[in-house]
Amino acid sequence: MATTEFSWNKSNIPNISLELIGEKLKLSDDVLISNIRWFITFRWVLIATLVFFEILMLSASDALAQLGISEQQKWPIAVIIVLVVANIAYIFALNHGKPSKYNSPSINLWVQIIVDLVCLSVVVHYIGSTTTPISFFYVLHIALACIFFSTRESLYVTILVCLMDTIVIVVDNFLITQTPLSTLINNHLLSESSRRDGAIVWMFFLDALFLIVWYVVSRLSLIVRAHERHLLDAYKQINQAQVEKDQYALLITHQLKSPLDAIRSKINLINEGYLGETTPEVSTALVQMDVRAKNMSGLILDLLRLERLKDTCLDTAVFESVNIQTALQKCLEKITPVANSKNVVLNLSIENFICKVIPDQLGILLENIITNAITYSHDNGSVEITSTVNRLNHTAEITITDHGIGIDSKDLPNIFNEYFYSPRAALHNKATSGIGLSIVRIAAENNKLKIKVASEPGAGTSFTVMFNNIEFPDE
Repeated sequence: MATTEFSWNKSNIPNISLELIGEKLKLSDDVLISNIRWFITFRWVLIATLVFFEILMLSASDALAQLGISEQQKWPIAVIIVLVVANIAYIFALNHGKPSKYNSPSINLWVQIIVDLVCLSVVVHYIGSTTTPISFFYVLHIALACIFFSTRESLYVTILVCLMDTIVIVVDNFLITQTPLSTLINNHLLSESSRRDGAIVWMFFLDALFLIVWYVVSRLSLIVRAHERHLLDAYKQINQAQVEKDQYALLITHQLKSPLDAIRSKINLINEGYLGETTPEVSTALVQMDVRAKNMSGLILDLLRLERLKDTCLDTAVFESVNIQTALQKCLEKITPVANSKNVVLNLSIENFICKVIPDQLGILLENIITNAITYSHDNGSVEITSTVNRLNHTAEITITDHGIGIDSKDLPNIFNEYFYSPRAALHNKATSGIGLSIVRIAAENNKLKIKVASEPGAGTSFTVMFNNIEFPDE
């Protein structure tokens, strides 16, 4: 038996990371928050690495000294404490701080960059600003600033990086004569003048490099943002075109409904004999015409219902507490005549619970699934409607099972697509429109419900609707 679980998200829109503010694009707050959390995690890894380094220095200082790595006094501990306190503050601001102009994702990122730059400057000073390549780690902050901030703001970060690197080099080479114990790798420098000349060249080289990196990355970032803006505009145009298409389809459907109802009305008048006697051949033809017209009328009603559900917005839809047993009884009152026409028995065995849903849409969802079960059951068959309730997790499932024609495993992933119907379904029910399960999908999407479908050709199909955060009448 093939089983597939379906889950839909109401916001099935492209993952566009930018939002338009005025005439400028900026990264959306959701993307910023996601990256802030990633940086916090990365910082915890860095803190763990520094702690491991300190433990290694304490436990194997002699072996490290032979490699030229000297003891580092207390500066790593100070950096660790600052990073830990800062990380806790970032997490508190994200999770518990009230959003304001002083507590926003952008401000959070700015604070992170400044604190990290200060800590990195301390590390560069003690490891060696001109004797090791540690200064190149500044480039990471420039690249991140180009990604997350505007061109002007990223330039401010670059200038801040140049300023801090310059200060560190000046302190190391002009204010402090020579501090071999303060460097990670012991270095034997030449003369004082040579060391200072080399420091000046190194400082200008790094500052020029930082500015070049800023220019290149900021240009690339502008190109990417321009493409993101084109994508955003294209999505809006596609969405608007889809809305206009749906509105046109709805208008045409309404226009088809009135003349079709008039045709059926005239057919009924003829069949009832109000327009005189008819021959058996004519009567048979009229019955066939009425059946076709009835099927078309059902298709039009399904289209109207589908478009109405598509227009439902979760921001305006009202979620209410619904008693599932009552909702099912209402559905069965409507569906029982359909079941009787095929001599299909509906067996209901439900443990009651209360769920938060859009009431009329839950009714549409259940009604369509049960009607489908009846339609694709064999005559004189049965349909079971059962429930499974987990009181511990406050979850529940409603399962509708038929013993009909079943669904092929290759068709199962597509059954909720609009206008899709399998050859097996078309042979069994020539009047199928392929819309019924599309209506179920949209109703499930609007109500944040998942559906699991299990089927075996020739043995039957079961649809399981999964509910979360349910309540119980006795509570």
